[in-house]
Amino acid sequence: MKQKLLSGLVAAAMLGALALPAVAQNIAVVNGKPVPKERADALKQQLERSGRPVTPEVEQQIKEEVIAREVFMQEAQKRGLEASADYKAQMELARQAILIRELFADYQKKHPVTDEEIKAEYDKFAAANAGKEYKASHILVEKEDEAKAIIAQLKKGGKFDEIAKKQSKDPGSGARGGDLGWANPSSYVPEFTEALIKLDKGKVTQTPVKSQFGWHVIRLDDTREAELPKLEDVKPQVAQQLQQQKLMKFQEELRAKAKVE
Repeated sequence: MKQKLLSGLVAAAMLGALALPAVAQNIAVVNGKPVPKERADALKQQLERSGRPVTPEVEQQIKEEVIAREVFMQEAQKRGLEASADYKAQMELARQAILIRELFADYQKKHPVTDEEIKAEYDKFAAANAGKEYKASHILVEKEDEAKAIIAQLKKGGKFDEIAKKQSKDPGSGARGGDLGWANPSSYVPEFTEALIKLDKGKVTQTPVKSQFGWHVIRLDDTREAELPKLEDVKPQVAQQLQQQKLMKFQEELRAKAKVE
């Protein structure tokens, strides 16, 4: 009798051990229907991909969200909404979006950006932005005569920043007394750049400079060697940019190969 009782206890324990994983795979049971844990795992992965930390509190919120969705889904099914044309159309769009996302993720996984590519892109950036940076100020007006009058005022001792605040058409720099900050000269329109690089430090253009924006009175405030960020500091941004470029090229190649009638 004792041997039979022990055997029964062992069998029960074994059955319980086998049943535990099945229970653990469900996050809850709603109206008798198990809710798979995989749904919560999928939402958790989405949050992690976005960079949001998944704390125990967030995990509880995810669980509640999954359960709520099951409740609402069951009600929608009771009402026969799965048979509606609108539902089927939206499901097809969702299926396409998910499959396309998986395609792009698969491509990026198989074609990662290399350190060599990042270094080459950084070197191109450095070469394009090397050299001198210029700290300039300007006063922008509509007519040449206005610019000439401002130059005459400056020659008589007028304050550049005060005139800029009162008369400049450029609202951004005008409010700062004409200050444009530090920039590579190539970032300006050609006419502006040509006049700027000819100036000595502290000097103002003696004739108005015409551009597509109007007439400029330009002052060179200072120059310095370009201060470029280190590769280590911009590596993540460069990698992301290159990854996007690769993905765009992949998309363009697929479109070019496709036979559209």
